[in-house]
Amino acid sequence: MADAKEIRHLLADTYLSFVFWTVLTSLGMCIWYFPLWHMGISGYEVALFADMAPVLLGIRPLRQLLQRYRSIAAAIGLVGIGAYAVAKPEERLLGVAIGAGGVMLSLGAMLYEDKVSTGRLDRDIQTWEAGLVLSVAVRMVFQTNNPVWPTMNETNGGWNKTGILLGVLALADVAIRRSDGTAALQESKKNDLPSGDAKRAAKSAERGSAAWGQAAFGFGGLLFALHSMCSDSAIIGRWSWDGYPSTGPQPVPWGGLAISALAAGFSAGHRIELTTGMLWWGVAAVGAGLITFVSGWTGFGGGIVLAIYLGSVTRSILRAVSRCPPGRTLAAGIMWYNVLVLAHVWVVAYEFVPGGPILRERTWVVMAATMASLYAGVRAARASLASRGSGGRQAAPAKHGARSIVWAAVGLGWAAMLMRLPAASRTPTPFHPEERLMTSAIWTVHFDLDNDMWLAENKIIQTVRDLQVDVMGFLESDTERIIMGGRDWTQRVAEELNYYVDYGPSPRKHTWGCAMISKFRIKRSTHHLLPSPVGELACAIHATLDVFGREVDVIVSHNGQHENLLDRRLQTTELARVMRESPNPFIFTGYVVTKPRKEIYNILYSGGRIHDIEPRDGDRWCQYIGFRGVKRTGYARISRGTITDTEIQAAKFQVPAPGENVTDWTPSYTRVKEDHYPEAYRFPTVFRGKGVRGHYYHVFSEPLYYD
Repeated sequence: MADAKEIRHLLADTYLSFVFWTVLTSLGMCIWYFPLWHMGISGYEVALFADMAPVLLGIRPLRQLLQRYRSIAAAIGLVGIGAYAVAKPEERLLGVAIGAGGVMLSLGAMLYEDKVSTGRLDRDIQTWEAGLVLSVAVRMVFQTNNPVWPTMNETNGGWNKTGILLGVLALADVAIRRSDGTAALQESKKNDLPSGDAKRAAKSAERGSAAWGQAAFGFGGLLFALHSMCSDSAIIGRWSWDGYPSTGPQPVPWGGLAISALAAGFSAGHRIELTTGMLWWGVAAVGAGLITFVSGWTGFGGGIVLAIYLGSVTRSILRAVSRCPPGRTLAAGIMWYNVLVLAHVWVVAYEFVPGGPILRERTWVVMAATMASLYAGVRAARASLASRGSGGRQAAPAKHGARSIVWAAVGLGWAAMLMRLPAASRTPTPFHPEERLMTSAIWTVHFDLDNDMWLAENKIIQTVRDLQVDVMGFLESDTERIIMGGRDWTQRVAEELNYYVDYGPSPRKHTWGCAMISKFRIKRSTHHLLPSPVGELACAIHATLDVFGREVDVIVSHNGQHENLLDRRLQTTELARVMRESPNPFIFTGYVVTKPRKEIYNILYSGGRIHDIEPRDGDRWCQYIGFRGVKRTGYARISRGTITDTEIQAAKFQVPAPGENVTDWTPSYTRVKEDHYPEAYRFPTVFRGKGVRGHYYHVFSEPLYYD
């Protein structure tokens, strides 16, 4: 019966740790919704500091209350996942912020309760670790989404009610559990104070207090590193991705290596002498350098080393924190975590934030600060734990089930990878190969957050499927950052609709992202960081596709803001050069920010030697389509629906046969009726009239066709 009870406790604590990571990873995403729509600081960013709640643990009566009744903080944390039930974004953010304060209070109560009462510090740290690994595994199953995020609901794949039910059951287990049992206290003496020497314990506490600043910085750096690099199995792979052919690992199946590395590090956490050593930190620093500066498998390998290191030092740093004054240590540590999160945003959002140029495109500074923080943390841990004698240099490996849960979660993650592999490795088939037709489109998707702060993959998938597009560019697509949830929504689109996918410039390249899906094999692709001396860094993908046996080049690009004319001029000049120098038929789909027939427009079309999809369309500002060496048969503009603030533009092209001379091809702008072409050449009828899900043909009220 005791074993069954302990298993129940382990499962309950692991699930509440899963809730911790669920709420923490959703907070930034919910905050991001507001500056995204405000195009700058909105004021709602203050919710980030809800995680500072553990500063209250410096108040002794409150700390004692939370130590004795940990279910209080756990219950507050559950508000974060229950917030999904609130439709209004502002109120939902408030619920998530309250939950973030609760889960951080719960973590602090765990550390300091175990210091003075229950004595199961190592066991509770390992269930906290298990919660992270479980969170990653669940996201592997759900294609990088967490099904109980407050941005999920029953319409987009959420399991929110199930998550709340499990949370209530776990909370009930914690509530009825005796936190001050005699057996637990004896376990404390055996595990946390092997010598049983009160004087030695006092010396350890004194040394821990003296090193509280180092421990705090180590804690903040550790939490940030785990969150930014290890909370999703695809993050490390996307950091090292640099285009085709094969310049980095695909998320499926190689994300399994990321979760395995994290679990391996956690399993080695008892080797304190090794994990807190300078040599091991140096190895990790090399890994951090590789993932920050090097693309491909070498950079990915560096990220794997870093993940192992982060797992291995978690136990030591948290133990050191538990021996420091709670209020100031947690306050300083979480504040440092928040500073790193903001710096992590500043490197890409520098145009829209105060002091932005200081960190402009300097991810390496954030990584260096993180590694320096971790060094401070392991030195504090080494000093604190070594003061207890040889027993502190190597703690006993876990003799309970927390490690079993960790590796079971790893197994779940690998099972998800293997189950998803067939879908991820299928060969896509174009929609109309007999007619040699290629449908291209461009869409700015606002980071996969819809207008009401729900994840939008389902809507995007339905729209892309209805449009029957062969090649599509997505702008504002990079979501592998803390503020976007650290997720890769393109995986699900590509797997469910059977496309090749190029994620575009990696998160360490400091852009807002541009991605491309294609039914045609991507022979090679180059990620361009366009000249941006004044404003935000613009990005582009230049891909060469195998289209019915003929090479066709495609550009997907996102230029800078209207306010920065110099940037737009330089960026467009570079795009024009790339197109002009290519010998292949070319299709341009991009975000240009200009009125037709103005300076930037002329640089793009004249300088790039491409033709406008419809020169008479004067109602354009952001998105444009151009082409050369292919026959344009149709053009359509589809309204945005509720997904974003930007429409879809789409065009149909007939691709010449291999060997056919296209040098002198000139487009016809003579419009014809839809029945001029067979069914295969026509745009879908589902978008006619009122359309579907808010998407309908607009501006012209119907597609345009050309002879």
